[in-house]
Amino acid sequence: MNSANILKDVIYNDKKPAISILLETSTSKEIRIVFARDQYMKEHQTPHPITVEMVEGNLDFGVEGTIHNLVKGDILSLDGGVPHDLLAKSKCIVRLTLSKADTLQRVEDVIRL
Repeated sequence: MNSANILKDVIYNDKKPAISILLETSTSKEIRIVFARDQYMKEHQTPHPITVEMVEGNLDFGVEGTIHNLVKGDILSLDGGVPHDLLAKSKCIVRLTLSKADTLQRVEDVIRL
């Protein structure tokens, strides 16, 4: 059994979203992304499907030019290869589920300043 607490040791980074692996399973990686207000993840694509859950706050989730306002409790899934971007409208905690084949480094590269 693996376990983690998404709300434990949350740190908001002033310059860019803070990314950390919460846990890995045989099929997925559970990632926490912590956004300060107005932080942005530029448009990018994933090679594999993802699931995004809003744990706290709200953000604009852009998908191919359409903005979806996500609030606490919202969950969405997105196929691989679909362009998307994120803009935090408040302090946010996001849970991102990645395929085991995907990498944390790819996510970190998206937020590189």
